[in-house]
Amino acid sequence: MKRAVFGKTILTSVKANVTAGVAALALTVAMPAAALADTLADAMADAYKNSGLLEQNRAVLRAADEDVAVAVSALRPVLTWAYTVTHSFGQNRSASTGGAAVGFTNNDVTLALAAEQLLWDNGRSKKQIEAAKEAVLSTRQALVSIEQAVLLQAVDAYTRVRTAAETVALRENNVRVIIEELRAAKDRFEVGEVTRTDVAQAEARLAQARAAQAQAQGDLVSAQEYFLAAVGRRAGRLASPPTAPMTAKSAAEAKAVAQRTHPDVLKAKHDVAAADLAVAISEAAMKPTVALKGRYGLTETFDSTNFSHAGSVSVEASGPIYMGGRLSASLRQAMARRDVARSALHLTSVSVAQNAGTAFANLQVARAAREAGDRQVRFARVAFRGVREEATLGARTTLDVLNAEQELLNAQASLITAVANEYLASYSLLSSMGLLTAQHLRLGVPRYDPAAYYKQVKDAPALKSEQGKKLDKMLRRIGKE
Repeated sequence: MKRAVFGKTILTSVKANVTAGVAALALTVAMPAAALADTLADAMADAYKNSGLLEQNRAVLRAADEDVAVAVSALRPVLTWAYTVTHSFGQNRSASTGGAAVGFTNNDVTLALAAEQLLWDNGRSKKQIEAAKEAVLSTRQALVSIEQAVLLQAVDAYTRVRTAAETVALRENNVRVIIEELRAAKDRFEVGEVTRTDVAQAEARLAQARAAQAQAQGDLVSAQEYFLAAVGRRAGRLASPPTAPMTAKSAAEAKAVAQRTHPDVLKAKHDVAAADLAVAISEAAMKPTVALKGRYGLTETFDSTNFSHAGSVSVEASGPIYMGGRLSASLRQAMARRDVARSALHLTSVSVAQNAGTAFANLQVARAAREAGDRQVRFARVAFRGVREEATLGARTTLDVLNAEQELLNAQASLITAVANEYLASYSLLSSMGLLTAQHLRLGVPRYDPAAYYKQVKDAPALKSEQGKKLDKMLRRIGKE
């Protein structure tokens, strides 16, 4: 009778330590965001600011903006100059020299100015400007796609670090619990209540728990490195993420929003418009052009007072007659590329709708898994407490207690993963709908204005013009000069 009371006292002590460990774990997992340094919004804002991929594609967009300026320049006057110094030498024999060979040298300088203005090209230049503008709009949408990828990666990195940190806390608590179980098993063995087998089982389970703890700590280091790459800085103490953002209420709604707002669809539409214009440009290239040309030149000879001042103004009409079939091939090529762009739009629309529907289904699955995980943890905890109480009465072995504790641990680990998966799935759905942007999420970060640079260069400013000076200031402000 005395031995039974002693064993019950030992298990009561284990129960108190397990309860304290579970409470400590719950406190760690549910710590208020105000007590922690970094929020999910902070991580996404820093990823937006620090992303080299975004910076790279912003430069790609600025290059596309300049294509508009290049196209605009075709409708502007073209002014050129040429300065030539010529030294001529040789011999002349003619009747004026009496049939004798006479040497000569001349030193001439020529200065020429030329001007040309396109008057008419069947609308080809204007269509090239419109095509360049469509390319700019397409590149802007590509930049939005990159922005979505960067922000989704930040969410993924954030949830990975939090999941890994919570798993480490869970594994550490598990080690503490099993240490108490092992101590209780040894104490009961000393008084003859259990055999050496029970102690060995507890020893083996402790070794397993420590191995799992080491793996969890390694996973946390890996997650922190991923966070550094995705966000551009190391992770601090992470706050619990806020309520998952509102998404679509149905798969049909998700698909409809994606078709309207997803940057891949919008980019494909601009690509089709640019391809249509490319066909018109190829057709216009077969038509004649009219240009106004002017030239004025000055030639003076150093060795005499001879000089020549002359100028000319002309209107020139020209057009292709035969160019080896190049123009016809270019037209057919443009038409084929137009068909490619139209097919790409169709395929992109189908793919975006499919991805939105899949993302919605994944979110529903993740929510169901999280709800099931909640129930699993709740009942596994009840089962663990019951097995532990039964063990105090001698109805359960040490192995039964260890197995029940392991089931509770597995349920808690699964719940941690399920919560992270649900959160990531909600943001993945936003991304599939085209809404995972700094503007839509209202991140507290200065947003890059894709139209600012375009407004400065769309009229093809010269370097020394007032607009050119403003452009120089903008380049210095973003550190690109």
